[in-house]
Amino acid sequence: MSPKPIVAVDTRLLARRDLKSGYLALTFGPFRRLNKIRPGQFVHIALNLGTVFYRRAFSVNALDAKRKGVEILIKVIGRGTRGLEALRLGDQVNILGPLGNAFTIPTRKQTAVLIAGGVGIPPTLFLAETLVESGVDPGRIVLFYGGRSAEDIVERARIKRLKIRFHPVTEDGSLGQKGLVTSPLKRALSAGEFENPILYSCGPEPMLAAVDRIAQEFHIPAELALEAPMPCGFGICLGCVVPLSGGGFARVCQDGPIFRAGGVDFSQAYN
Repeated sequence: MSPKPIVAVDTRLLARRDLKSGYLALTFGPFRRLNKIRPGQFVHIALNLGTVFYRRAFSVNALDAKRKGVEILIKVIGRGTRGLEALRLGDQVNILGPLGNAFTIPTRKQTAVLIAGGVGIPPTLFLAETLVESGVDPGRIVLFYGGRSAEDIVERARIKRLKIRFHPVTEDGSLGQKGLVTSPLKRALSAGEFENPILYSCGPEPMLAAVDRIAQEFHIPAELALEAPMPCGFGICLGCVVPLSGGGFARVCQDGPIFRAGGVDFSQAYN
């Protein structure tokens, strides 16, 4: 098997969107392998800071074809994201990618059911945009998007433009249904609301574990985008290893980040 086509490129910050409440969308470019990026893949960013020594992995949020830019979405919570927040237009970072595998594209007869939690929205929303742009009926794309409050449900204007079926869910009830995002998902599946569904999910580990259980309970195919510390991005450091249900281990950066339902042993993965 030939190696995956990846490059390390010095890029500059081309644009920034303040999504409020600590969320930012940052576009870097030019990135010459833009047309090789698929929904679910990630990029590895090196910052020119003396306090951040390892690259940080970020799922691709969107592509800017005109400027040959790749957009990521962050929530400012640690040294890496604070370093990204401090960047100004024109500042340089090195981007390695695209890395990892991608979501499979559903057939025309399947309903794509996307489940995102918090900063897990980028790969699922990127997938939704890709499907709509390819001519998939927006009515066959469903997005369940959960967060602690309305402030955590970002990119709403972008979601609205797609005209997909959108179900926001917040733990405090400030937007959409109140509770955990997997609850309305399970009710909808129990009611048979979706024709030939396939699940795609990214978000916190407990949410992914719940989606994994639901997919197996209803015998529905599902693909889960895992998050893990990735110092190297090449599978060498073993910092992102997760246990598999059938025994053995997998590297999230090299063997993932997309895993099929039932593949990861979530009872051990994040203990």
